[in-house]
Amino acid sequence: MARIAVTGATGFVGSNIAELLTAIGHDVIGLVRREVDVKTPWQPLQVNFDNPADIATKLQSADAIVHCAIANDFHMLMNDQERAFDAYVGLTSRVATAANTLNAHMVYISTDWIMDGTRHLTPESAYGNPINIYGFLKAMGEQVVRDLCPGSGAICRIGGVMGFHRTKSEMPRGQDVGFGYFVASIVQTLRAGKEFVVWGGDRVNKIATPSLASEIGAEIARIIDKKVGGTFHLVGDDAVTRMELAELTCEIFNLNKGLLKTGEPPAEALFPSGVPVDTSLSNKKTKEILGLGATSIRDLLIAFKKEWDSG
Repeated sequence: MARIAVTGATGFVGSNIAELLTAIGHDVIGLVRREVDVKTPWQPLQVNFDNPADIATKLQSADAIVHCAIANDFHMLMNDQERAFDAYVGLTSRVATAANTLNAHMVYISTDWIMDGTRHLTPESAYGNPINIYGFLKAMGEQVVRDLCPGSGAICRIGGVMGFHRTKSEMPRGQDVGFGYFVASIVQTLRAGKEFVVWGGDRVNKIATPSLASEIGAEIARIIDKKVGGTFHLVGDDAVTRMELAELTCEIFNLNKGLLKTGEPPAEALFPSGVPVDTSLSNKKTKEILGLGATSIRDLLIAFKKEWDSG
C-alpha cells in the first residue's frame, strides 16, 4: 500500500479522505498547522505551510500528496485578498513543488465553483470561467498543478459534498448558498420537527451533481493506485435542484416532506459576490479512466444514511 500525505486532514473533505484511505490500508499522514486535539486513525504531523523546505522534509517518503487545505472563510477572501491568494495559489505551488522534489503523485482537490454556472453537466475538458474569488483562486490552483506537474498531476473537482466531519462533532455550518452541508442540515432540522427553508433567489447555487465525501476518498484511492493524471470529476451521476435533493433526502431518511418550505437566504448568509447557478459536472470521462460504475444520487443518499445510522 502507499504512504499518502493529506493536507487539510482536519477539515470536512480532508478528514473523510484521510480516514477512508486509512481504512483501506494506506499509511496516511495528515499535514496540519496546529496540534490535533482529537484521536485520529491517521498520523497527524505539524508542518509550516509557509516554508517549502519544511513541507518537503515532512513529506519524505510520501508516494502521493492529496492537497485539500483551504482557507474556509469566504469573507476573508474578499477582505484580505493577498492572504487569500497565498492560502490557495501560493500554498498549492509550495505543495506541488514539494511533490516534484519527492517524485510524489500530486492530487489537487478543486471545486465545481470554477464554472460560471451557464452550462449543464460540464465535461472534464472545461477550464472553467469563475465568477467569484473562491472559484478564481481554485482555478488558479488547477493551473499551478498543470504547470508544475504536467501529465502526472491529478485535478479532482468535487461539489455538493455530503457526509460527516470526521474530526469535529458538528458540521462547520448549516445550509449555505452552495450545496455543501445541505443534506446534513435538512436531516438535523427535520428530525427536530422544525421547518426547513430551501433557499432560492439570484445568489444561490441552484443545480449541482452532489457526491459523498467517503466516495470521493475511494475514487482518490483509485487515482493514486492507477497513478493517473489529468482532470477528474468526482461527483455523482445526477444533476439535481436543491428542492429535488431535499425531497429525495426526505424519502431516504424517512422525514416529513411537509416541513420543507421555499424562500430566499438571509442577508448574512449571502456570498459576498456572484454565485454560479448550475455547477453540475459530467463524470463520463472520469468513469472511463477509473473503471467506475453507476453512482446515482439515490445510492449516495442511501450510503450516507448508513454512515449516519452506524457512525
